[in-house]
Amino acid sequence: MFPLCLNTSTIRPRSLTEKIETAARAGFDLVELWSEDVEAFVAGGGSLAALRAHLHHAGLRVPSMIALTGWADLDAAAFAHRLETDIRERLETAAALESPFLVASPPFKRTVDLAVVGERYAQLLALGRRIGVRPTMEFLGFVPQVNGIRVCLEVVARANDPDATLVLDPFHVFRGGGGFGDVRLVPGYAIGICHFNDAPGDKPRESQRDADRVLPGDGTLPLADMVRSLHAVGYHGPISLELFNEALWQRDPVEVAAEGCRRMRQIVQAAAPAAR
Repeated sequence: MFPLCLNTSTIRPRSLTEKIETAARAGFDLVELWSEDVEAFVAGGGSLAALRAHLHHAGLRVPSMIALTGWADLDAAAFAHRLETDIRERLETAAALESPFLVASPPFKRTVDLAVVGERYAQLLALGRRIGVRPTMEFLGFVPQVNGIRVCLEVVARANDPDATLVLDPFHVFRGGGGFGDVRLVPGYAIGICHFNDAPGDKPRESQRDADRVLPGDGTLPLADMVRSLHAVGYHGPISLELFNEALWQRDPVEVAAEGCRRMRQIVQAAAPAAR
């Protein structure tokens, strides 16, 4: 059984402490936090020590935080500056909250040099290693270039670092146009975290955005097949419910989270390898 995680984007808008309490009440094992939420919590007078205590009291760990953005779109001087300022700060925050991973989002430019992206990712990994957090490379199905498993694997390979990993997400696999068979190209040890969600079948793939994601089972994605592929490649880490659906944000957050947790558990159990 994969540990089940709630990505707090699923239950916006709520305070950070409410999101943590909701994840615990809904039956999740883990909670995936957003760096911006943590920064707002601290700016409002909270502390990382207090937040860490709140997590421990709720019985939750943080397997991953989100996100490092814009790092691959910068010129060399701007990247070097950010590496020692806000990138370092977000890695240090993740370390303070005992998160082993921090998601590194892809470039949004129409064309990028993948050799440069790989080199930059290697520098993120080197800094993260000193701090104790592993940046994990994300692809997004709606960006122009780093939008699928194969191109993300190329970035990971170009980094040439044993700590390099990538984020899997069924919505982005679908949205980027890659086949779900590509999941089996990724060794389990090279997966930082796997997000989980579904996509509606009544809207063209090319026009779907984050807000179109739906609860697992409400869409048409082959989620059970994806879970079987995760088993096949030897991944045993968390799967994290990540939605940005405004209709769900209007509902009771515990109800939404509990329903998502139940559906995830059903899909995972149905796709479990047969006992020998």
